[in-house]
Amino acid sequence: MDRHEKISTGLKGFDQAIDHLRLGDNVVWQVDSIACYKRLVDPYVIQAKSDQRRLIYVRFGNHDPILEEGQELTIYNIDARKGFESFATQIHNLVKQEGKRAFYVFDCLTDLLEYWYSDLMIGNFFKVTCPYLYELDTIAYFAIKRNVHTYSTIAGIRETTQLLLDLYSVNDKIYIHPLKVWQRYSPTMFFPHLILGQEAVCITASSEAAELFSSIHRGEERLDFWDVVFSNAREVLQKPLQKQEEVKKILMTLLIGNDSKMYDLCNKYFSLYDILEIASREIGTGFIGGKSVGMLLARKILVTEGDERFSAYLEPHDSYYLGSDIFYTYIVQNGWWRLRTKQKTEEGYYQYAKELKEKLLHGKFPENIQEQFIQMLEYFGQSPIIVRSSSLLEDNFGNAFAGKYESVFCVNQGTPKERYEAFEQAVRIVYASTMNEDALNYRKNRGLSEKDEQMAVLVQRVSGDYYEENFYPHVAGVGNSSNLYVWDQSVDMDAGMLRLVFGLGTRAVDRTEGDYVRIVSLNDPLRVPLVNFEDQKKFSQHYVDVLSLKDNTLTNKSLEDVLTGDIKVKKTLFASIDYQTAERLRELGYTNKKTPYILDFAKLLKDTSFAVLMKDILGTLSKVYDYPVDIEFTANFKKDGSFKVNLLQCRPLQTKGLGKSIEMPKLNSLKDCFFRSKGNFMGGNIRLPIDYVVFVKMEDYLSLSEQEKYTIARLIGRINSELKGKKVMLMGPGRWGTTTPSLGIPVSFTEICNMSVICEMASGELGFMPELSYGSHFFQDLVETDIFYVALFDGKKDVELYPEKVLNLNNQLEVLLPEASTYSSVIHIAKTKGMEIFSDILTQTLLCR
Repeated sequence: MDRHEKISTGLKGFDQAIDHLRLGDNVVWQVDSIACYKRLVDPYVIQAKSDQRRLIYVRFGNHDPILEEGQELTIYNIDARKGFESFATQIHNLVKQEGKRAFYVFDCLTDLLEYWYSDLMIGNFFKVTCPYLYELDTIAYFAIKRNVHTYSTIAGIRETTQLLLDLYSVNDKIYIHPLKVWQRYSPTMFFPHLILGQEAVCITASSEAAELFSSIHRGEERLDFWDVVFSNAREVLQKPLQKQEEVKKILMTLLIGNDSKMYDLCNKYFSLYDILEIASREIGTGFIGGKSVGMLLARKILVTEGDERFSAYLEPHDSYYLGSDIFYTYIVQNGWWRLRTKQKTEEGYYQYAKELKEKLLHGKFPENIQEQFIQMLEYFGQSPIIVRSSSLLEDNFGNAFAGKYESVFCVNQGTPKERYEAFEQAVRIVYASTMNEDALNYRKNRGLSEKDEQMAVLVQRVSGDYYEENFYPHVAGVGNSSNLYVWDQSVDMDAGMLRLVFGLGTRAVDRTEGDYVRIVSLNDPLRVPLVNFEDQKKFSQHYVDVLSLKDNTLTNKSLEDVLTGDIKVKKTLFASIDYQTAERLRELGYTNKKTPYILDFAKLLKDTSFAVLMKDILGTLSKVYDYPVDIEFTANFKKDGSFKVNLLQCRPLQTKGLGKSIEMPKLNSLKDCFFRSKGNFMGGNIRLPIDYVVFVKMEDYLSLSEQEKYTIARLIGRINSELKGKKVMLMGPGRWGTTTPSLGIPVSFTEICNMSVICEMASGELGFMPELSYGSHFFQDLVETDIFYVALFDGKKDVELYPEKVLNLNNQLEVLLPEASTYSSVIHIAKTKGMEIFSDILTQTLLCR
């Protein structure tokens, strides 16, 4: 049997008209009704049975079944309500399972509009399914309703299919008008044909053809069904509230999703008008994603619940949303859907990720989407914008995805063409970040690898102002409504905390290297944790992230350089004069030096309502969410003391809370313990057994070359895998997860994700210093993975550490990883007996014995 074999439609006269079907043919019928489609399916099915073909009916529509059970065929019922990717994948898998030379009947594709509301996605489904059917030498019948779909959808189907046929029923007579018949031709093939029994009478006379077509309504160009639905919804704004609520819920399922706590909160706070306003700023179709939903919902909650308390302080937003369907369309129309399908399998999950990531960085967007991108950029002009991931699963209850996907600043300088190209590439980078190793591991570890993870995109105007050649907000940061970083008994965990920086907030969400953010406990904002007066300058922010107009990129500048320029308000609002350093400079004779400052935010926190406002914002959001929340924000100030806060993001803060109070064991001697400390831990009250301690020795690690330090990090990753399921405490110098090996150990979070406790050990002499990164993406990873965090400042008051307790035990490194014995002087793995770690937040006591 070969592809040139002629196969019957079941209608001999029509076979002659189109020179029969061929293996690989996809046959698309444009119909007025399902009954009309069925009249052509029946002879095809009868013929297929007569020829002893394997016949498969794919059922997904709401219309009456085209074929019934018991007709010597296999029926697959596919649920289209689960979305495009699930539907397309199930069809792909069943086609793969049925293999070569199967004969198919599909329900009417137009019924998919009821579930997806998008012509675009129906076209995408056809583009990914039909080539695979063609490869397997199948024959498949499809139907679409006439005058329903957009011209571009029909054009896409025409381009992909082998046969496109108009099917008319006029005065109970059946006419077939072939529009496309691939690789076949006759002088009369593309005339309409009247079907009389087994005959197909070609209508060649102009009078008859004119009479036929004049009786048929030819629709004008149509909007995508998505646009029709939202356009019709605007008319409902004039109708009673009950009707508005009904329509609002339908639209919310299209933009936000359904069956979730976030949906319930949106349903409570958003009106139909709000939803239509969101839709008016969407490019493409589909969901706007978790980050966009969180930002919009939080703003609406504050306006609704604040009794105008917050409205005066909130900076307006004018964000745009790239719908999640653009992500699929980008993949489909660049021809990568098969690769994505392979990557979504268990065996292909990591294997194909790198190839798909590379392709995602170099694709082309559809022309209609390009045009909408251009219009959006014209709207923003040369204002800097940020292109942020907003995936379906992001920022929801249970999964924060903190820092797993990319955000890209577009400084928006240059010609319109240059600005457009930079924006387009920023979207590609966000799309490609779905294949980042951290994102893949996060989804895998949380059982999400098989879930649809469409990537929507949030495009926000960057909050801030121009300061000479730089653009930045005065302050930015992260806020948490629950403060688990309680460093003494006076700190109220329910008052919340801020992780505050001057300039762009990138320093607040990431662990900054060689720099420190300001931790603000909102019940006592001026109280500074963990810092002696002489260390105040050392443990403060020294560099500011800004957008450089000159270089057209995100960069950092020294605090001294930034504060030397005009920041349009008094710099003492954020920084205090460093009198100690100034005096030392005078003693050394440097009289012309600039006045040195310490960025302590003292005046901001003491003399403005900023801290109180942030406390109230976090409290209000947490109360409505009925859950701790995590926000990102900026704030900009004016000379008159007024300020505006821009709420950029809000998500449920994944935290297990304090836990029950712990009774500390009594010690006969301090040397009975492994370590003891006051404060400097995160993770609530615990009493946790420890099976193993993995201890990286400071001095030995420091003596290694940079390359060897990276080798140590990779070995930690392997130990992390080997000891999975055990209670393991990981201890090392400086910062875990640093990108600078001189400051700590450069592991990825995946390489320490199975640990029960991680401990960062400080040594002022050797230059290692933990960074208590509460509120950062690193912290989110710790909390979501339920890892307890400890910082040990060796040599400080109230800190006792006796490393010989574990170093005197046999080193298990060679047992676990014999090939790593070279580094047994650096990594010591002790198998412990009866070791436990205790913490109590109220007394701020930490003990391991």
